[in-house]
Amino acid sequence: MRRDFPLLGGSANGKALIYLDNAATSQKPRQVIEALTRFYAEENANIHRGVYELSQRATLAYERARAKVQRFVNAADPHEIVFVRGTTEAINLVATTFCRSRLSAGDEIVVSTMEHHSNIVPWQIACDRHGAHLRVIPMSDAGELDLDRYAALLSDRTKLVAVTHVSNSLGTINPIREICRLAHEVGVPVLVDGAQAAPHMAIDVQDLGADFYAISGHKMFGPTGIGALYGRAELLDALPPYQGGGEMIRSVSFEKTTYAPLPAKFEAGTPHIAGAIALGVAIDYVRQLSWDWIRQHEHGLLEYATTQLASITGLRLIGTAREKAAVLSFVMDGVHAHDIGTILDQEGIAIRAGHHCTQPVMERLGLAATARASLAFYNTRDDIDGLVRGIRKVREVFG
Repeated sequence: MRRDFPLLGGSANGKALIYLDNAATSQKPRQVIEALTRFYAEENANIHRGVYELSQRATLAYERARAKVQRFVNAADPHEIVFVRGTTEAINLVATTFCRSRLSAGDEIVVSTMEHHSNIVPWQIACDRHGAHLRVIPMSDAGELDLDRYAALLSDRTKLVAVTHVSNSLGTINPIREICRLAHEVGVPVLVDGAQAAPHMAIDVQDLGADFYAISGHKMFGPTGIGALYGRAELLDALPPYQGGGEMIRSVSFEKTTYAPLPAKFEAGTPHIAGAIALGVAIDYVRQLSWDWIRQHEHGLLEYATTQLASITGLRLIGTAREKAAVLSFVMDGVHAHDIGTILDQEGIAIRAGHHCTQPVMERLGLAATARASLAFYNTRDDIDGLVRGIRKVREVFG
């Protein structure tokens, strides 16, 4: 399987590459790369507008990709899937349109301490615009949300809950089904940031009870610049358009414009056609594997890596939730995270170092930054062994 991913056979700084930054972006199999090339070489045309055969072929491939996303997240209908640039745009789309029609002065939006900035800043902007307030679910030192405190935050002022499925900096898998149930008991819809969940587990938005669910193609072995927003049809129907332009209209005059039905209402302009098609190919690739195998393989790597890293003097793991995805954040006594990342890079090992766009998490834990190794199904124990050797070299350099 690793042979399907060309970059995994490459090198960095003259060493065989060990790629452990999958939470930032995943590598792409040949099938995805070839799908991009094939579209531009053999199928390139604009969609939905042309009566000629090439345009109709491109349109069919684009809409087939939408249906693949629908099945991937188990949405009720393909029209509940809106193609966007990624999770960030998906969240901004909801924050802008939902809050424009439903948020008033004194209302509240609930997020959690462990959110990525992309699931904080859009809600802050919306709250500032409408005179509303942001409320935050606290978390424990282990990186688990306090559901009792969450339930106490919900009130008749709460208009929406926005929470991550999997923390990108801690690996925590949040109990989304319970979070949605508690919100729905008081009539509050829930948006889930699924960017970090989609590569690692089966997603069933209907079973979870999510009202909105956002994913990014580049996190799940597809291209950059493409992602999808799932929204329950009745909620999407009630929202105003996000952007104006071609394709999202039914009719236009200088007196009045009427809008197209879902999902076109939210897809103004020419989309990333090749990206959507290649995302569909990435979904095909993942679906040919077993989610049980992916879960068992990644969990085995996580347990092995946790044991190996815990044996290194002066290293402390950050994020020890009982339910975790394959993310290992850590700090080392007397060594800045950026220095860890730099020395590992010299050994051909790619990790992330910094605040991971989760500055509130770092503040909550009293840290400036962590080093983060994040795994995917194509990683192996050899990769973990290489990481451990690299960290021991860091320890040698800094004493």
